[in-house]
Amino acid sequence: MRTYDNPVIGGFHPDPSVCRVGEDYYLVCSSFEYFPGVPLFHSRDLVHWRQIGNVLDRPGQLALGDDIPASAGIYAPTLRYHDGRFYMITTNVGAGGNFLVSSDRPEGPWSDPVRIDLPGIDPDLAWDDEGNCWCAVSGVRVARIDPATPARCWRSRSRCGPGPACSIRRRRTCIASATGGT
Repeated sequence: MRTYDNPVIGGFHPDPSVCRVGEDYYLVCSSFEYFPGVPLFHSRDLVHWRQIGNVLDRPGQLALGDDIPASAGIYAPTLRYHDGRFYMITTNVGAGGNFLVSSDRPEGPWSDPVRIDLPGIDPDLAWDDEGNCWCAVSGVRVARIDPATPARCWRSRSRCGPGPACSIRRRRTCIASATGGT
């Protein structure tokens, strides 16, 4: 019988989000008021993890003042992989709201932030069969977004389940009713 210690990542790594790409697993977690932000880990078995960097490793990516309280900063990042690109979306609670960054490689370099004009926290991303990107936040608000262009956000205030991480099938039903069946 194989055993492992719990937690599998020792220390303070709250709000984990795991993304699988082939045989590799990547994990990000909240970093709150600390810089560099959003630690990034790699594993092949979900038990043995190694930190491979931080997603937000340049001051221009993360606006944190010297007086930022522990109740602000980066909360609950979500890591996704789509069409050969990694996306990390999160909320800077103390400054700026929701934003995403992207990279061709998990170890970076990661892009400058793209602000998402959608109120709420704990954002999540999913792509539908047509390639549209959808963002869900607490409350449960769902909006179609363009991850490359912050101005392209189609707002929807629909509700589709118990939390922002509802499945794409549930989201598709919710999206169709919120956008007039499109």
